[in-house]
Amino acid sequence: MKPDIIPEILFLKQEDVIKAGLLDMDMILAETEKTFRAQGEGKVIQPPKMKLGMPDDDNWESFGNAMPAYINDGTEEVCGIKWAAESVNNPKMQGVPYGIDVVILSNPKTMFPKAILDGTITTAMRTSATAGVFAKYLAVPGAKTAALIGAGVIGRTMIMAMTAAIPTLEEIHLVDLDLAKAEDVAAEFAEGGLYKIAAKVVPMTSAQEAVQGADIIVTETTSRKPFIKKEWLKPNVTCIQMERESFEHDCLLAADIVAVDSYEQLLHHAGIVQTLNEEGKITKDDAVELKDIVTGAVPARTSDGQMVFCKTMGMGMVDIAIANKLYHQAKDMGIGTELTLWDTPLWV
Repeated sequence: MKPDIIPEILFLKQEDVIKAGLLDMDMILAETEKTFRAQGEGKVIQPPKMKLGMPDDDNWESFGNAMPAYINDGTEEVCGIKWAAESVNNPKMQGVPYGIDVVILSNPKTMFPKAILDGTITTAMRTSATAGVFAKYLAVPGAKTAALIGAGVIGRTMIMAMTAAIPTLEEIHLVDLDLAKAEDVAAEFAEGGLYKIAAKVVPMTSAQEAVQGADIIVTETTSRKPFIKKEWLKPNVTCIQMERESFEHDCLLAADIVAVDSYEQLLHHAGIVQTLNEEGKITKDDAVELKDIVTGAVPARTSDGQMVFCKTMGMGMVDIAIANKLYHQAKDMGIGTELTLWDTPLWV
């Protein structure tokens, strides 16, 4: 018996999603903020991400995060899942990225998959865009200097996000233990480089030198131990921690505002929020979530003198929203490879 529907799946490899507009940071920032606003308006369902660490969660060499989400913003319903995977073994191979991410989009009415997309660069773009949204609402007005710790893939997209979200930035301190790596990234943003920005990118190896006097500090490292000290920081700095550990815990405890992407999700992942919560030094009532800031449900920065500490581990809903935007743009442009899930299902 011929089925009523043959599910068609649009497969978009990395080159396809880039052609569809993935590197447009202004678009990614807008989609990211729009998604957090939809969450604040109760239009998103997103359970905390589930982590599978191998050989175990505490001593992982590789891990995969399952990140499902459903969005119904009044214009379209979409659901999907991102499989976010990383391995310390990948950088040992030439030309292989540290993270290997895939996004699957489905039609919520039938649950037929409609697209499979490479999500690796999407992760880098939306990670930095989330930091950009934090900075937009919580950085001191007129911020001029940002310190970005880590010159990997996220370091590159973080320069894009920070300069797009905070147009007053004049100088970016880009820190990496491998100075040549930071210099290579800085060259991409120098005059005549691949990307055009107004701020000057200054490569450094000293985190202390970079953060002292900075208005905004963003850490995007693989560190599992804190290394940034409270005494290095300006009294009204905005700190944005993207990974498990980087700031000593006194930095968060001294903050006038603690902002997170999801407090519940952070409790499920080792790091500064989970540790301080278990020690009874902070609770959910001490933090504000980004969804409530962008909707105006809670105030953002109310004084130029406030110190702000932000913590994020990534939200699958943003990956799904961006992937859906790219899916539609790819369809309009005729990009991608059409696949089918079956010709005739064996059992129904």
